[in-house]
Amino acid sequence: MEFRQLVTFRKVAGLLSFTRAAEELNYAQSSVTSQIRALETSLGVELFDRLGGRIRLTPAGEKLVRHAERILESVEAARADVTGGPAATLVVGTMESITSYRMPPLLEFLHHRHPGLRLALRPSLCAETRQALRQGTYDVGFLMERETEHPGLETVVLTEEPLVLVGAPGHALAGERTLTLDELRAVPVLATEAGCAYRDLFEEQLGGEFLEFGTIEAIKRSVGSGLGIALLPEVTVAEELARGDMVVLPWRPSFTVHTQLAWRSGRLLPAEVRLFVDEAVRLMRAAG
Repeated sequence: MEFRQLVTFRKVAGLLSFTRAAEELNYAQSSVTSQIRALETSLGVELFDRLGGRIRLTPAGEKLVRHAERILESVEAARADVTGGPAATLVVGTMESITSYRMPPLLEFLHHRHPGLRLALRPSLCAETRQALRQGTYDVGFLMERETEHPGLETVVLTEEPLVLVGAPGHALAGERTLTLDELRAVPVLATEAGCAYRDLFEEQLGGEFLEFGTIEAIKRSVGSGLGIALLPEVTVAEELARGDMVVLPWRPSFTVHTQLAWRSGRLLPAEVRLFVDEAVRLMRAAG
């Protein structure tokens, strides 16, 4: 059993794909296949069931995943201790609202204080992030959801994320003192794609159809031009509100969401992951 084989095995086990594992490890697929075969031969067991074009872990493979995690995490901890700091690539699941509006102070701090720590940011919806964390594809992930406890994950709440309903200053609803759901249903509502937690909660409360946009920036431009209204995290529209390009409409959702940082439960966090978690908590909680 070789260290390289364990690294490859953990990647294949997390992705359940030889092809994707080869791409992420920058190996030829034949190299990944041969390493897994050699590992199975050395152990005398099959680690994966091959089911046509799909694979899944055997009971022996599921046991080895747990051992491989502990071995590789111990190696990373030893490397960090000997070299005096983390020197690894951390795969982080995130979303546009957090990457653009919550993470810049954290990224700047890590860049200057810990230049050996490389980050690979993976944009994904919360459900995708949770699944990738459980599979080991992501090291840590940001969530923005109503629930703060997730099966198989450990989470830390960074901040409650205020949501505001915004429109252009000249929008027909901007001058109202209060708004009802019926009044909101009568105008175009702009939203991110389905799967975004606060969008899904808003749709559940409001009903009707939304005009979907790929990015928050596209939504903000469209709201500013008077195309419709949108429910967005307040942090994403703070500058527009301060400039008067948008106004907050007099309606509040009946739900709240929290920005959270999550990782797979039961995992012994390597030095670089613990560093990222600690600094994210410190900087993002201070920013509110």
